[in-house]
Amino acid sequence: MKKLAVSLKKIRLNNSFHELADDFGIDRTDLSKIFLKNVPIIASVMRPFIVTLNEEIIERTLPIAFRHRFNKVTCIIDCLEIEVQKPSKVLNEALTYSENKKAHTIKYLISCTPDGLINYISSGYGGRTTDTSIVETSDFSKCLLPNMTVMADRGFKYVDVYLQKMGVLLVRPASVESAAKLSKAKTKENKQIDSLRIHVERVIGRLREFNMLKPHACLNPCLVEVLDDIVTIACALINIQDSLDK
Repeated sequence: MKKLAVSLKKIRLNNSFHELADDFGIDRTDLSKIFLKNVPIIASVMRPFIVTLNEEIIERTLPIAFRHRFNKVTCIIDCLEIEVQKPSKVLNEALTYSENKKAHTIKYLISCTPDGLINYISSGYGGRTTDTSIVETSDFSKCLLPNMTVMADRGFKYVDVYLQKMGVLLVRPASVESAAKLSKAKTKENKQIDSLRIHVERVIGRLREFNMLKPHACLNPCLVEVLDDIVTIACALINIQDSLDK
């Protein structure tokens, strides 16, 4: 139980191993080994709490805001970026540098149901990778079935072609082209989509409550090797909390 408590406290509060060693009476060097060894084990136990998309259940629990115009939406996607220390290898340095964040990051694709349950989390990608590339190269498509609808933001501009091949519809705000102006109807639709995407943003907000997953956590390279498992644990813990949609 002590090993479990140490690992979960590190993920939640991101205390230094020196502080944790004092709190739990464990040698500091042993503590880091315990953490790196036990996080994958905890993740394997928690992974079943990442839900599977079930259209019948989604339809039954669909929030009222979706029911009029977007009642076919089965999941909402977005990306989570976590800052890490500058890698020592030049290739890793180039792959992890995010122009958007102006820092070295690891990026994850997250998908949640309209009522806020996480149904998918990708493996980590270097911050340089585009949102569209992650959708296309990850195994996210295995979650989807024909006639499903995915909601996303403008950053997933070219994903619709990829999803259409599987018979899946992408709903996202329309982009404003240069020298063009959106109609009133399109502007209204954009605002509706943005207001509904708040559900996945709230999920990401909950993930940010884990100090190891804060935007500027700047994780040590030795912790990056288990970051996929850390994110999985955090997602599973969120799913067993109170629902986002009251």
